[in-house]
Amino acid sequence: MHFLLVFLLLPGLAVAQPRPFTCVGAEKLEDDVFAIPFGRGAAALGQAAETNLSAAAARAKQAPDRMLCVLGHVGPQEGGAQAGSQLAARRAGAVAMALARLGVERDRIRAEARRAAFARSAAPAERSVTVVLLPP
Repeated sequence: MHFLLVFLLLPGLAVAQPRPFTCVGAEKLEDDVFAIPFGRGAAALGQAAETNLSAAAARAKQAPDRMLCVLGHVGPQEGGAQAGSQLAARRAGAVAMALARLGVERDRIRAEARRAAFARSAAPAERSVTVVLLPP
């Protein structure tokens, strides 16, 4: 009953429930990691993202037992703490939706915003989303 009430009140609500997994420590993994670049201040995917996004989706479809962590990052010049976190979340959400459109089951994907301090390398990675396929 509560689910139906929420669904009726929020018709755009995604129905897929994520499978139970965590992204804690995902940024430390080095295998099956894909960087999806974004322009400064942008939350929409550009053409530069297509190659790595397609590669991440293809690898995920080859390994259906592996979950995906989609970690959004921002650079230090992309707003304060709150605005930066919101931008990182929008970036991660855009990549998660794109992966789902490319055929990756939505319940295998967890999108999270990460602070710039957690970015894997210098400035370009801070303006990106990192897609990590977790070990099985």
